Amino acid sequence: MVKTLRVDTSRPYDIKIGFGLLDRVGELCREALPRAQKLAVVTDSNVQPLYLERVTNSLKQAGFQVLSLTVPAGEGAKCAEQLVMLWEKLMEFGMTRTDVVAALGGGVVGDLAGFAAATLLRGVDYVQIPTTLLAQVDSSVGGKVAIDLRAGKNLAGAFWQPSLVLIDPDCLSTLSDRTFSDGMAEVIKYGCIRDRAFFDLLDCCGGRAGVTEHIEEVIYTCCDIKRKVVLADERDTGERMVLNFGHTIGHAFELAGNYETWTHGQGVAAGMNWAAQIGVGLGVTPDIVYPIQNILKKYGLPIDIPCPWDTLTKAVLRDKKNLGGKINLIVLESLGHAIPYPVTFDQLLEQLEAMCGR
Repeated sequence: MVKTLRVDTSRPYDIKIGFGLLDRVGELCREALPRAQKLAVVTDSNVQPLYLERVTNSLKQAGFQVLSLTVPAGEGAKCAEQLVMLWEKLMEFGMTRTDVVAALGGGVVGDLAGFAAATLLRGVDYVQIPTTLLAQVDSSVGGKVAIDLRAGKNLAGAFWQPSLVLIDPDCLSTLSDRTFSDGMAEVIKYGCIRDRAFFDLLDCCGGRAGVTEHIEEVIYTCCDIKRKVVLADERDTGERMVLNFGHTIGHAFELAGNYETWTHGQGVAAGMNWAAQIGVGLGVTPDIVYPIQNILKKYGLPIDIPCPWDTLTKAVLRDKKNLGGKINLIVLESLGHAIPYPVTFDQLLEQLEAMCGR
């Protein structure tokens, strides 16, 4: 059975969740995009041998002219060079403004292909077909697309809503435990920021095997929470900031490892632990540090990551929630309720110094 969530943003679209959806990609894309003739599938070198042929066959059966483009796996592909390559290949393919780009892969592919779609011909339709847990529950929904710069993560990007999101939980069976845990950081985040009962369910599941028994419910709940937050604040100027719980410091952890040593989920996990402790230090958050640390450990996620002081402070200063000399740090008033809490850089620096024992 396919579950559907409607996202009524400036460019409305459906999120469809169900086992076996990869074999229906062509049918569902044709239904959502009846004018399109050409469809370019962007994937990466890890996903290509697993799912690309299956998806392109479905698209061709639905009458699309299909182009396949493969980028290297990993965060390093989310760069200006790969973006330019996609622009050039898409134009060689003869893309028009009624044609479509599809992102088949994890968050890196979704961000890169989505940004290419947002900027090509001033915007063409794109479809998200996420194959990792992190992409299925988070990055494929909400319309944020971007590439990384040397200065930091996601610093060049756009808001460009997809035309359709197709989520097949079958794809998760091919994930390594490390990649599955990577996605669980974002899953746990949703419990922290908006749903205490969901947090407790994840805590009871206790690991990958337990959560897999509830995987459709887990994906649906995360997408629904994100859908509601995005509808309240599509352009990320207020409430949507709560989705970045753990990200302010988490991005510093990723940068410390040059986006190779530590995954996004690992950075966010340790970032949530730090954010919870900083919230306590600021007098906003009750002492809920232990439950957060405990659940992160259950899913094989770190609670601390080594990070040079200069890297930590520079990344925090460049954070996109830095507005008018203040950073809207996301903290928890309670488990299940996050708020943006404005702090000056000096206030945050003081808390970080205490955390680092400086």
